[in-house]
Amino acid sequence: MDAAGPNAEQITFWNDKSGPKWVTEQARLDAMIAPYGAQAMAALAPRAGEHIVDVGCGCGETALELGRRVTERGSVLGVDVSEPMLARARERAAAGGLAHLRFVAADGQTHRFAPDAADALFSRFGVMFFADPSAAFANLRTTLRPGGRLAFVCWQPMTENPWMGVPLRATASILPAKPPPPPDAPGPFSFGDRERVASVLGRAGFRDVAFDAFTPDIVVGGGSDLDATVAFVLQLGALSAALGDAEPDVVAQVAAAVRDAIAPFETPRGIVMPSAAWVVTAR
Repeated sequence: MDAAGPNAEQITFWNDKSGPKWVTEQARLDAMIAPYGAQAMAALAPRAGEHIVDVGCGCGETALELGRRVTERGSVLGVDVSEPMLARARERAAAGGLAHLRFVAADGQTHRFAPDAADALFSRFGVMFFADPSAAFANLRTTLRPGGRLAFVCWQPMTENPWMGVPLRATASILPAKPPPPPDAPGPFSFGDRERVASVLGRAGFRDVAFDAFTPDIVVGGGSDLDATVAFVLQLGALSAALGDAEPDVVAQVAAAVRDAIAPFETPRGIVMPSAAWVVTAR
C-alpha cells in the first residue's frame, strides 16, 4: 500500500485505531451485519468456479462464504487496507481449509489488479471510504472480465439509521460540537444518496446500475445486554472518534446518555433498532 497515497488517512485509521477494535469485536460485528452481507451475496449469486474480489473484506467473514460458494474450482481475493483485520481473515481461512482464498493488503483505489481476472466484485460495507470513489471503481473495474458483475451493500443516510443517529443525538450536549463533514466525504454514510452512487459508478464505467432497499431491524452489538451494548457503541463508530481522549467523567456522562437513549429498544434478542441499506448491483 502507498501510505502517502490518496487514502492515507483511512489506511492509518484502519491500521492504528479501528482495525484492532474490529478484530477484538469480530464475532459480535459479524453477527450484527450478517444479514446485509447475505442480502448482497444473494444479489451477486456467486457460482462454483468463479473468481471474485471481496473489496474491504475486513476479518474475512464474507470472503469465507464466497469461498464456499465458488468451491475449490474458483478463487476469492480479499482486499483491505487493515493489516490486523487481514491477519484474522488469513487465520480463519487456514482454519477452514480454504486454500483457494488469498488476502492482500491493498488500497482498492490504487492497487494494480490483474486485468480481466475476475468474474465479480463484492463488498459488505467496504466501498464508502475512498477519497475518489469514481477513480476507485474505475480501478477495480480493470480486474473484471467483460460483462463482469458488481454487488455491494452500503448504508442509506444516517437519518434512516437510528441505530447510529440516536446515540449521537443523545450525546450532542455533552461532547464538543464538530462541523459536519461534507456529504461526499469518506465515511460509513457517504453512499447514502443513490443518485450520487449511480453517478460514481457510471463515471467508473459500470452500467445497469440498480438499487434495492434493505431495511431490517439491526441487533446492535450482535445481541448483547444493555450495558454491554453501551460499551460496544462507545468503542466503535462515530462516538468512539468523538470521544477521543475524553476525561473519564465525560466518558461516564456519554455512557449514561447512550444507555438512556437505547434502553427503549431493549428486547429479549438485545438492542434492536431500525436500519436502512442499499444493495447495489451493476455490470
